[in-house]
Amino acid sequence: MRSITVLSMPKVALVTGAAKRLGAACVRLLHVCGYNVVLHYYSSEIEAKQLADELNAIRLDSVALVKADLLDLAQVRALVVQACQSWGYVDVLVNNASLFYPGAIGEVEESDWNCLMNSNLKAPFFLSQGLAFTLKQRQGCIVNIVDIHAEKSLLGYPVYSIAKAGLVAMTKSLAKELAPDVRVNAVAPGAILWPDHEVSALQKAEILQKVALQRCGEIDDIAKAVKFLLDDASYITGHVLTVDGGRTLYS
Repeated sequence: MRSITVLSMPKVALVTGAAKRLGAACVRLLHVCGYNVVLHYYSSEIEAKQLADELNAIRLDSVALVKADLLDLAQVRALVVQACQSWGYVDVLVNNASLFYPGAIGEVEESDWNCLMNSNLKAPFFLSQGLAFTLKQRQGCIVNIVDIHAEKSLLGYPVYSIAKAGLVAMTKSLAKELAPDVRVNAVAPGAILWPDHEVSALQKAEILQKVALQRCGEIDDIAKAVKFLLDDASYITGHVLTVDGGRTLYS
């Protein structure tokens, strides 16, 4: 544990899946706002180390790296311990890590169910439960990254949609369970980042035709929404903030 004085205690955020894409954007924004960050990663080790080195060069010992497979409950529990050991406490949990891939009915294996449920729902729950004590002590916050398809499922992605719907339910449940000490909210992105697997130009055009603002959003739009719920929404809990450019208006 690092040695710090009470007067110099910065807020500490654990961000899962934080090596790249949305997770990295959240880390960068929170860091520039003065947070220390526990940067979780699993497979993206090179990107995680590069990001940590970059931010630690700006502010010494402000980012700690923790590797964990969120499909393994033992590693999830170890992540809780390591996060708390980094600076002695955690103020904020951002459950960002997620697996996303299709699985049509008739083709879903138990392994698919377990992977999608564990990454999108089980790990966020056990991280929240494990960190509840320190979050209560610090009057902290949890923000879960859900999906607009938690409400209206994405065709061909039934297990993913079910898992994200569960995460919305978890957000509202934990907002009750952890009140009044801990606020729990969620951000539901729309068309922000196209998935890593290929999406055709035609598919992209069809999606954007159903977005009121007629464009894809930016990852910073989501990071700013997360930051708002953490720092500027002291009377908001149990809420899902949709950031989709008006796409749900056409669903």
